[in-house]
Amino acid sequence: MVTSKGSPALRWGLAVVLVVVVGALAWGAFGGGRAPEQTQQPTAAQQQDDEVTTMLKSLQRRQPDDPFAMGRTDAPVVMIMYEDYRCPFCSKFTSDVKPELIERYVDTGVLRLEWRDFPIFGEESVAVAKAARAAARQGLFWEFHNAAYARGNGGDKPSFPEETIQELAREVGVPDIAKFNADRDDPAIVQEIQTDAFEGQSLGVSSTPSFIINTQPVLGAQPLDQFISVIEAERAKV
Repeated sequence: MVTSKGSPALRWGLAVVLVVVVGALAWGAFGGGRAPEQTQQPTAAQQQDDEVTTMLKSLQRRQPDDPFAMGRTDAPVVMIMYEDYRCPFCSKFTSDVKPELIERYVDTGVLRLEWRDFPIFGEESVAVAKAARAAARQGLFWEFHNAAYARGNGGDKPSFPEETIQELAREVGVPDIAKFNADRDDPAIVQEIQTDAFEGQSLGVSSTPSFIINTQPVLGAQPLDQFISVIEAERAKV
């Protein structure tokens, strides 16, 4: 159980009941929107939408020098990514879509990517998540992240036994392997993974990859055009 009082997820005990509203709010963006309101007074549904929007925006950490984020802290659009390293669809997103988003939007200051661990495929998923966070302590999170996902580009669920984790560490050039292995067992790293997972569970995330682009969920390894559509729509709101 996550016990960190600083985690935004712990403020959402009541927010879980809004998950259905989150879905309705999100998919409305893709389905043409609502009919015009007949009154100027905010309706209960509008007020609930506002609460959901505020809650989802509170997920954005925007921490300077966050090793698990990429892009400007003041970017107008933030995409939170709930993923598992053993998920073949996450591998597909990482190889086919993410590089295009980085070139089009991250490098130009429009988009910030924020990673969340959401290990759902057993002990090996947790083991490689711990290893990636240990690599992050030596400044190599994204390098390890990309190398791990490259193991799944064939469309199969990759396996991460101990020897594979050691191979990945050497492949990306982790300078201090002894520290890397010691850090993997640090309870703080386990806590960080649990915090991310609890955050996703509190929102109703049940599969990977799942994304929140500002306030709009996108589920699965959707084609690039789908991400562009949502990013541009969120960018236009600012």
